[in-house]
Amino acid sequence: MKKSIFIPFLLLVMLISMSITAQELSPYILVGESPNTLDETEQKVTNALKASGFEILGQYNPENNQTLKVIVYSRKDLQQISLKVKDRGALAAALKVGLKADGPGTTISYLNPEYLFQAYLRDSYDSHRVGLIKVSSDVKATLAPLGNINTGFGGAMTAQDLREYHYKIMMPYFTDPVELKEFSSFEEGVKTIENNLKSQKGATRMVYSLKFSDEKVAVFGIAFLDEEKGEKQFLPVIGEDHLAAMPYEIILEDKKATMLHGRYRLALHWPELTMGTFMKIRSTPGDFKDAFEALCE
Repeated sequence: MKKSIFIPFLLLVMLISMSITAQELSPYILVGESPNTLDETEQKVTNALKASGFEILGQYNPENNQTLKVIVYSRKDLQQISLKVKDRGALAAALKVGLKADGPGTTISYLNPEYLFQAYLRDSYDSHRVGLIKVSSDVKATLAPLGNINTGFGGAMTAQDLREYHYKIMMPYFTDPVELKEFSSFEEGVKTIENNLKSQKGATRMVYSLKFSDEKVAVFGIAFLDEEKGEKQFLPVIGEDHLAAMPYEIILEDKKATMLHGRYRLALHWPELTMGTFMKIRSTPGDFKDAFEALCE
């Protein structure tokens, strides 16, 4: 009996995954407009995620703007899959919801898990598609009832395009990270980065961390709140509707700390960005690099 049920399920997963590979994926899903305040909506979103087995890793106000809120969440099954992808796969373990106060209500959106998985896990996605589709389906089932729109926005790319993504010719790929520092040990790296974030060095603040001591992998989600070089400088220019792209991350794998190149990560999360608009924030990738290098010293 169990076998007869399991086979149709596998066929369904195969059909879904083939559809995902062929269809275009948007980076964000607009859930809709909640009539509640931002704080009330945050509580509803948090409760819904927890009820579906997700863990809330952290939350913060991008730009220090009290009308914006990002909730970062994860789940054990996603973490286990992400850790199996050795080249910065753990970056895919943190998912995000964006809330934006809009008049008396609040707009709810979230980073599309499938978009992130295809970009960050690339061809390794295929080895873990059953588990990843389960995570994506659970996220949709959890958040969709909170709104009445539930449609993609922010651009669209196929899975294959995401796996090979770079913004323009001569621009970096996922596999071209910025190397920040090589420490004497994993433990030293964790201690250094955490201490610097605790002291809010360079107007930074830790939003969340995921630490896996056995695998010697750690991810730090970092708010960059410098008034002249941080989120307040670039988010209003390229689009606050994409706030679920934030926060930016440092990943520590064994002794080596890296970050995704700004010209890759920002473009991936704002795929409709024109070159003209990109040039308005041309200093931003370097500003992040300088700030994150300082956190490793």
